[in-house]
Amino acid sequence: MSSLTLDAAEEIIDAAHKRAQAIGKAVSVAVVDAGGFPIAIRRPDGARPLTPDIARAKAYTAAIMQRPGKMLKKWQESQPVFFSQLSQLPGAAMPIMATEGSVTIKRDGEIIGGLGIAGGTADEDQQIAEEVLQSLGYELEFAAWGITGKPAGTSETSGTSGKDA
Repeated sequence: MSSLTLDAAEEIIDAAHKRAQAIGKAVSVAVVDAGGFPIAIRRPDGARPLTPDIARAKAYTAAIMQRPGKMLKKWQESQPVFFSQLSQLPGAAMPIMATEGSVTIKRDGEIIGGLGIAGGTADEDQQIAEEVLQSLGYELEFAAWGITGKPAGTSETSGTSGKDA
């Protein structure tokens, strides 16, 4: 079983801040472990005050729901009452946010954490998260809910570079 280290979390955060800076955005970045517990959260100069909390909720969602927030949107739209109640469960530490910028961290087929980006537009947050994780060798492919096995159109080595987290 793999785990996400503090060094790996800081590498993800550094890469996300560099990518955000390149597009002129100040974003907060949160990385949590597979259980949704924070490993590292960073808000740079110029990022709005609420963005670290939003980033953490996005990272939490991606980790505990085991799918990127973007994949959860249609489910949330079709069952809004169910989704609103998820955040009210006794074990829920954070709100469930089915939105862009909420990306599950996966390596060698195993979910090891969640990444949350907040401060840009929804598309910018998502693009930063995906580009950073892909550049660092994490997997971005997830099977649809209720489907077992590999996602359609992937090969055995798709989305991996062999770089250790």
